[in-house]
Amino acid sequence: MIQATATQPSAKTRCRWATREPSLSYHDEEWGVPVHDDHTWFEFITLEGAQAGLSWETILKKRDRYRKVFSNFDPKKVARYDAKKKKSLLADAGIIRNRLKIDSTITNAQAFLKIQKEFGSFDKYIWQFVEGKPLQSNRDPTSKMIVSTKFSDAISKDLNNRGFRFVGTTIIYALMQATGLVNDHTTDCYRFTTISRSSK
Repeated sequence: MIQATATQPSAKTRCRWATREPSLSYHDEEWGVPVHDDHTWFEFITLEGAQAGLSWETILKKRDRYRKVFSNFDPKKVARYDAKKKKSLLADAGIIRNRLKIDSTITNAQAFLKIQKEFGSFDKYIWQFVEGKPLQSNRDPTSKMIVSTKFSDAISKDLNNRGFRFVGTTIIYALMQATGLVNDHTTDCYRFTTISRSSK
């Protein structure tokens, strides 16, 4: 979960957590932009799960390595990973070497494929929870960071029932923020209006 920090000293007003690279570029280019590509969805599910208990900045720094060792987040390939592949992942210092998180990425890929088969795409499945349109939090810059909502509760519960792991409501709300299911930029952030307009 991204935590608020000191105000970013910049000509542009940003959300307070975006203070340095790689968070700055991520904030300006990706955070809150609606996702509609299934590989990107699987990437964010994997990264948000890996982030549990750690900082998002740590994950961003390891993102390129994750893409390389997890087959560019192709769920069909990840779903077929065997014991030998898992052993090599556990030995790779470029990612989070947590056995439960690595195992969950593989089982999540298998569950992801089942959703694709049932709904036609993961994208179609996940957007139904917000009726196909990004939520607008309209959060004041001085307000406390939201960590979960009834929407993240519902998505988390359904994903758990479908066999996903590391998809608690807090992780899922972070996923919603990252992928544009909700526009959680603070109202004074220059990206708030841009994303609000593009989401209409």
